[in-house]
Amino acid sequence: MDRGDERHGHDTRNDYDGFAEAYAAETEHGLVNAFYERPAMLALAGEVTGRRILDVGCGAGPLSAALRDRGAVVTGLDASAAMLALARRRLGGGAALHLADLRDPLPFGDGAFDDVIASLVLHHLEDWGPTLAELRRVLGPGGRLIASVDHPFVAYAFQDPRPDYFSTTDYVFDWTFGGHTAPMRFWRKSLDAMTGAFAAAGFRLSRIHEPRPDPAARELFPEGFDDLATKPCFLFFVVEVPDGAVTGG
Repeated sequence: MDRGDERHGHDTRNDYDGFAEAYAAETEHGLVNAFYERPAMLALAGEVTGRRILDVGCGAGPLSAALRDRGAVVTGLDASAAMLALARRRLGGGAALHLADLRDPLPFGDGAFDDVIASLVLHHLEDWGPTLAELRRVLGPGGRLIASVDHPFVAYAFQDPRPDYFSTTDYVFDWTFGGHTAPMRFWRKSLDAMTGAFAAAGFRLSRIHEPRPDPAARELFPEGFDDLATKPCFLFFVVEVPDGAVTGG
C-alpha cells in the first residue's frame, strides 16, 4: 500500500512499515480482502497471460502473486520497505519490485506496461492528478488502469456530522492489526471528482463496478458476510488509454 505520511516525516499516519507483518497476516485470508477486493480485481483484469502489469501499492504482494500465477509479467511498486520485504519473500525472483512513492515520477519508461493495478491505494492521495498522469504515461495505447478505492458513499457517511460530499476532505481513524494500532489517513472524493480526474489524465472510462463478496465466504464469515453483501464498501474502476493515443508528455 502507498503510504500517505507527510513529505517531511513528522506525520506518522499511514506508516505501513510500522505494522507490515500484522497487516499482511490480517488481510491475507480476511473477508474483505481475500473474498471481496482481490477476487474483484482479478475478475476485472481477466485474461492476463503475457501482459506486462504494474501493481502499484503492491504491499506484501498477494495480488502480484495471483497475477503472476495467471501468466502475467508483474512489476510491483510500494512506498513501504517493510511491505516490499514481505513481497520479496513471497515472490522470490518472480516479479521486479521497486521502492517508490506514487507522488513522485515513476522509474519506468513511456508505455512500459499493458495494465496498471491500483488496489486500495488512490484514496491515500489528496491530489490524484500527478499520479494519474504518471500512470497514464507508463501505459501503452489500449492499456488499462484497474483501481479500487473506498466507496464515496461510505466515506461520506463515515463522520457525523457529515462533510460536504462534493469537497475533497481527509479523515483519520485507527486501524488495529495484531494488537498494533496505527492512525490511517484517507481522502474522501465525490464520484464526479474521481471520474473527472481519470478523464483529465487522458483515460477513457470503461467500467464502474460494485461487486459482491464471493459466496463461498458466507460459511467462513457468517457474521460479516451479509453486511458486506448488502452495503457499499469499495468502488472499482476500469479506465483505458484510447487506442492510438500518444504516450508521454
